[in-house]
Amino acid sequence: MFFAFSRVVFLLLLLSAGVLFAFVNNDDAFVRQLVERLQAYSEQRPIEKVYLHTDRDIYLTGETIWIKGYLFNGNSHVADTVSRVLYVELVDPAARKIRQRLQLRVTDSYAPGQLSLPDSISAGTYQLRAYTSYMRNEPDDYFYTKTLTILQPDASASTGSPQQKPLPRQLDVQFLPEGGQLVAGLDGRVAFKAIGSGGRSVPVSGFVLNAKKDTITGFFSLHAGMGYFAIKPEAGQTYTAFVQHANGSLDAYPIPVVKPQGIVMQVDNLTSKEYIRVYLRHNKVVETESSATAMTLVAQTRGILVHAVTVPFGKTASVVQLPKAEFPEGIAQLTLFDEANKPVGERLVFVNRNEQLTVGITSDKTTYKNREKVELTVTTTDAAGKPVAANLSLAAVDARLSPEADSNSATITSHLLLSSDLMGTIEQPGYYFDSRQANRTQHLDLLMMTQGWRRFAWADVLAGTIPARKYPLEQGLSLTGRVVRPNGKDIGGKVKLTFILARRDSLGKEGQRDFLVGESDELGNYAAYDLDFSDTTTVLIQGTKGKANRDLVITLDQLLNPAITVTRVPYNPFEFRRDELAEFVKRTSEYLEIERQIRRNGEVLLQSVTVKAKRVQERDSRTIYGTPDASVKFDQNNAAGRLTILDVIQGRIAGVQITGSGFSARVQIRGAANFSGPVEPLFLLDGMPVDLQTVLSISVQDVEKVDVLKGASAAIYGSRGSGGVISVLTKRGSPEYDLSKDAAPGTLVAKLPGYAAVRQFYAPRYAVKNEQSDRRPDYRTTLFWEPLVQTGADGKATVSFYTSDSKTNLRIRAEGATASGRPGVGTGTVRVE
Repeated sequence: MFFAFSRVVFLLLLLSAGVLFAFVNNDDAFVRQLVERLQAYSEQRPIEKVYLHTDRDIYLTGETIWIKGYLFNGNSHVADTVSRVLYVELVDPAARKIRQRLQLRVTDSYAPGQLSLPDSISAGTYQLRAYTSYMRNEPDDYFYTKTLTILQPDASASTGSPQQKPLPRQLDVQFLPEGGQLVAGLDGRVAFKAIGSGGRSVPVSGFVLNAKKDTITGFFSLHAGMGYFAIKPEAGQTYTAFVQHANGSLDAYPIPVVKPQGIVMQVDNLTSKEYIRVYLRHNKVVETESSATAMTLVAQTRGILVHAVTVPFGKTASVVQLPKAEFPEGIAQLTLFDEANKPVGERLVFVNRNEQLTVGITSDKTTYKNREKVELTVTTTDAAGKPVAANLSLAAVDARLSPEADSNSATITSHLLLSSDLMGTIEQPGYYFDSRQANRTQHLDLLMMTQGWRRFAWADVLAGTIPARKYPLEQGLSLTGRVVRPNGKDIGGKVKLTFILARRDSLGKEGQRDFLVGESDELGNYAAYDLDFSDTTTVLIQGTKGKANRDLVITLDQLLNPAITVTRVPYNPFEFRRDELAEFVKRTSEYLEIERQIRRNGEVLLQSVTVKAKRVQERDSRTIYGTPDASVKFDQNNAAGRLTILDVIQGRIAGVQITGSGFSARVQIRGAANFSGPVEPLFLLDGMPVDLQTVLSISVQDVEKVDVLKGASAAIYGSRGSGGVISVLTKRGSPEYDLSKDAAPGTLVAKLPGYAAVRQFYAPRYAVKNEQSDRRPDYRTTLFWEPLVQTGADGKATVSFYTSDSKTNLRIRAEGATASGRPGVGTGTVRVE
């Protein structure tokens, strides 16, 4: 476990005298309050993280994107099983529109699925993004996003349509003082980051001048447009940075204003393997050494407090050493509070504890022939080489048909430990986790100096202000919306609502129907949670208020098209000419056309088949009883002029006694009573138990019939049916009723997508003789996709597939994590000769 707060020992170094002191903080009111409120904030505002593994990054229209979603607890990184719905969207960043949307069912923190690209979609660069309902409480920056390239068989040489090309813009260079501020007379460092058009980093160099045009220092970028320079600013001076372009021209950028008094924080996370050293300098005038003249340094990782120490203002320079072993792996935020307990400085650091999963991929042979079986062994071990169980997804693609976009592209490791906690675009995030890169640690520290972290505001934490959660944790699909007057004004009170969900069977016909009843709040807002339906489902929502008042308008949030904010520039690492992918386009187009022809042939064969059978009359799916004791069918003759259902059946069924009329009516079957008085019958609305008021609110025009069960017939419902049963079956609830044609006032009918059906990836098995597949040319780009590869306690799993007709290299990639949240990536190559 990691420390929250206890006795913290740190070293206070008087740099001017070179003397080392030890200081122990064990009782500070501000620190105790901060610990308590940060813990409360983290508990009441937990975070979730999502990652998507796709089979590749380049697709042709008409192809399928194979997907596996991973869900994690954002604080601890353990597998997150709370949210059960994952939303996946294909976003057109130029048009700012969602072109396709999926709702994937999450099981045990994993969500496999697929996205079929229509032939009509335009070629270009797209964003694949994913999130849960609960993640919508955070800024869109924290949604998972991935850049995809989509091509068309007849596309031009460009990789995107003209409107999708990024517009040229001036070089964007930001200058960021370490810790947040420059203070007169105190040595500091200023980091910078340069971004050009298309979101790509640009190497830059330049110099800094003061107001007198004196050169203070020069600078140049070290990695991905990032670098830093040292400066000791003077009081009353202003500084300007000049960035030089390749053609020799210069652009001027102001350096942040120098403050006359303050605190400067510098962090050394590179020279020591055991400690993070935080150097603090100030030029404030201190009269006495009291608790009011001390600053506080807080270190936390994803809402987990690791250190909280107070540093007195007695000396102008000090250093705090923070043991790295006490930090969770990932990004830590160091925040400095002044004597007024206000945050005045901040710095991010990355703590690498080498806790990532090692994924190995080995094949049973070094080379293979065409259409030969490949046996792969996948192993998962920890840093010490001990086997651990993990859940992975694996893709095998033709490396020639699908060139790798970027060897340093995002992985589950880089996303979980880095990108998911930072705002803005990170170029080549996989670079920082590639052990072959000698300078990756230094460059990662540069990234920490220039990238933003804003999961929460310290002002909210210290004030005990926890933002309200607008979006819930979803255990199932949801229907939310509002009921208003036709003029858009509030309805003026609660509205009773009935929901009917008509599912489709395997043949595409509406079959089983689910029924829900509820009511809105005083403002007309309503919500139905934890629903379970797949594919396209017809939904009917009916509202009633007062005496069958239908003067209502029902809206459904799921029908709205939300505005799309592209928070991260869709960095596209592909820079290629059309001819470089000519074989991919040619082979994929041919393969897709063969698949289309096979489908067309199958349709012709089906048209020549005639099936003869007698229809078997089945019991109404809304009932569990057989023949009722009595039944009243509703038609224009017996329902005309009647206000409620009880008014219609009054006097028509022996043994059913109805007293009163209208909405004041009461009903009793065969005088059922006990020691407490009359026993009310059980009321059912299309098979679902409801109360009398719900039955009375239903329009008689919507009812198909009413069945009544008496005595022994009602025993099927147990003690609930001791007073008999009145079963109301509505016209809309009938499987034969077409909800889509319903245009009654006070109702809303819509077709909504449910959970996307998960298809199994098709891979031919050439060991089994099949005349059709044997004749069929095989030039698939993705040869194999397996979303659920589970290694056991021995850390091993095996998978197999067959090679295609190409003589090429197969690029294999496996990604995944342990249940405790240790991510890992493995790659391999198979040669086909």
